[in-house]
Amino acid sequence: MNITIIGAGAWGTALAISLSASHRVTLWARDTAQIEAMRRTRYNQHYLPDILLPANIELSPDFSGALAAAELVIIAVPTAALRSMLHQLVLLPSYPPDTSGTSCGVIWVCKGFEAETAKLPHQVVAEVLPTGCQYGVLSGPSFAQEVARGLPTALTLASADEAFARSTAQALHHARLRIYASSDMVGVEVGGAVKNVMAIAAGICDGMGLGLNARAALLTRGLAEITRLGLKLGGRAETLSGLSGLGDLILTCTGDLSRNRQVGLMLVQKHELTEILRRLGHVAEGVYTVREVHHLAQRLGVAMPICVAVYRILYEHVPVAEMIEELLNRAPDLEFNGS
Repeated sequence: MNITIIGAGAWGTALAISLSASHRVTLWARDTAQIEAMRRTRYNQHYLPDILLPANIELSPDFSGALAAAELVIIAVPTAALRSMLHQLVLLPSYPPDTSGTSCGVIWVCKGFEAETAKLPHQVVAEVLPTGCQYGVLSGPSFAQEVARGLPTALTLASADEAFARSTAQALHHARLRIYASSDMVGVEVGGAVKNVMAIAAGICDGMGLGLNARAALLTRGLAEITRLGLKLGGRAETLSGLSGLGDLILTCTGDLSRNRQVGLMLVQKHELTEILRRLGHVAEGVYTVREVHHLAQRLGVAMPICVAVYRILYEHVPVAEMIEELLNRAPDLEFNGS
């Protein structure tokens, strides 16, 4: 299969490496200097500096040329850039439909809600891509560095078109990258988005030295919040307890490679948010997602106290210690009463 990956960040590069053994992969980036450096050194020095790029990955700064022969497009840009990238895609003269009335499929790997609209990525995609296009989301517990190194990883590919989800998952699946098909895009996307907020909370918990008991409680109650929102938006409970929900939550809240967890750890050290993001040098989606989740939960009447706490720390500048005390002093209730 001819696969074009849009975005040469850590995740786009990792997928290019992982898929290049079985497919013809073109990796596109807007930054010509970045692409030239990657061609010259065969390393992505900024995102994955220690991992050699296979010789058969084609690197291109030419958007139209990179997509000319694509049978599958993987969009690996932050959620904030998804809509604009889709608009660029559909403006290409080579993009759907072709003479047979079919087009290449599109999948994306970003996690979050669109700023201002609070729309999930699949809702953005549905607004931009022409009717009849096949598309889906690839998500789950996955650090780019581990995927690039060929360590075993399991993901979920969800699409409203179950046949597309199954065929694409089968095509991309290999021994070190297990991909399961799903038809629940809402559940997969909500799990992938809100776990980043919980990872900030987990970083705060660890940074404050609250202990493993507290972290376990945080993850469990965090999953309850994710599930409440996911069900309210039309997702399925089994999805939220699967790879793209619970699985991704566990990884992002406990793994040292988690950028969102690093945000929480640095907040405890009393760094300003702008300084934290500068130090990271990568996008931490939870910082932006929490704003949309907070407002969405308020509008829908969904109780999400952990998300509220993270929002207030980041955007209302409530001291971390004060917010933790407020959470710990909440009145006890039935475990499964929905609050």
